[in-house]
Amino acid sequence: MTVRRHALLMFCKPPIPGEVKTRLTLERGGIFTPEDAAEFFKRSLFDVSEMCFEAIWELEAASETIRQSDPSAPEHVYDFFVCTTPAENLELMRQTFESLGQWPREIHYLTDEGANFDEHFDDAFKQIFALGYDDLVSVGGDVPTMPRSHVVSAFQWLDYYDATFENGGMVQAPCQECGVSLVGWTAKTPMDHQGVYYSPVGRPALDAYVEKCAENNVVMASLDPAADVDDAQDLAHTISLLRALAFSKQSQPDIFVAQRTLDWLNWKGLRVGTPPNEDRDSREGIDT
Repeated sequence: MTVRRHALLMFCKPPIPGEVKTRLTLERGGIFTPEDAAEFFKRSLFDVSEMCFEAIWELEAASETIRQSDPSAPEHVYDFFVCTTPAENLELMRQTFESLGQWPREIHYLTDEGANFDEHFDDAFKQIFALGYDDLVSVGGDVPTMPRSHVVSAFQWLDYYDATFENGGMVQAPCQECGVSLVGWTAKTPMDHQGVYYSPVGRPALDAYVEKCAENNVVMASLDPAADVDDAQDLAHTISLLRALAFSKQSQPDIFVAQRTLDWLNWKGLRVGTPPNEDRDSREGIDT
């Protein structure tokens, strides 16, 4: 029996006040204290992890259904990794997740090293591929509105690319600022992160990935954008979207809602506002 191994990787830091989501704090133009910014990030970490586990269950269930009708079909196994840096933060990262109690399946922990983001990403990818995984999808811990279907689709695309193209392929979901909130590729894909996040010429990360794919003859799947949360404007967008998702879940039960994050935001009593439209609609004279 053939076994295909897939890795789902979440990059994150321990939710330490003053060290995470600092652009959400009052000192940096946000609305939170350092403690509140860290609490928001911790809840987002837990919610994104739960979403990842649900995606893994869906993927493994689909694999099992296929194998019941075709025993010769490969078995697909998915593992979840949490990656942090520096190495001395590893135990604190583990304790953070264990503080919530028993997770539904094992969480694998690792640390990455490097002089910049590009090197850190490459180091984590290299470590996981060295363990024998066929492909890898990475997500950030600060995207509480990422749909579960993104993770499912990402692995489905990579499985297809691996079977179809000599160079495998890449998958990405853009964030709201010319970067990515999800990125991954197959073990045989000639790709790396060099020049993506550390760009002396000011090239956006998403553009860098596209150019690298073109240069290396690598196909790429693009998913719908998913916004991470870095500043107050991102937070406002996330609050509105989370509340819309929670309301829609009444008739769309398959929607994933980052409930820990939403409950805390509601408990804080946060409301999203826009400047009032005091001007008359410019079309009123035409439409009447």
